[in-house]
Amino acid sequence: MFQILCPCCQSLLWIDSVTQEVVQSEKGAGKKKKSLDDLLMKEKKRKSEFDRKFEATAELEKKKKEKIEEGFKKALTQTEKED
Repeated sequence: MFQILCPCCQSLLWIDSVTQEVVQSEKGAGKKKKSLDDLLMKEKKRKSEFDRKFEATAELEKKKKEKIEEGFKKALTQTEKED
């Protein structure tokens, strides 16, 4: 006989190794129910993290655009000097 823990319901199962049948089961703790406050706090954290990532991405795009414009201006001045 051996024991296993069910990955779905967290129940402890005793299985007979000869017949390969469940002999006994014991309900597990299951998933802990979260309160509304916990869920709201989690959502606020997720939103603030999203906002932070969005701002960082916008700043990165701004710097990228400035770098491209600077390169374009350099190329334009070099072209004018050559003429």
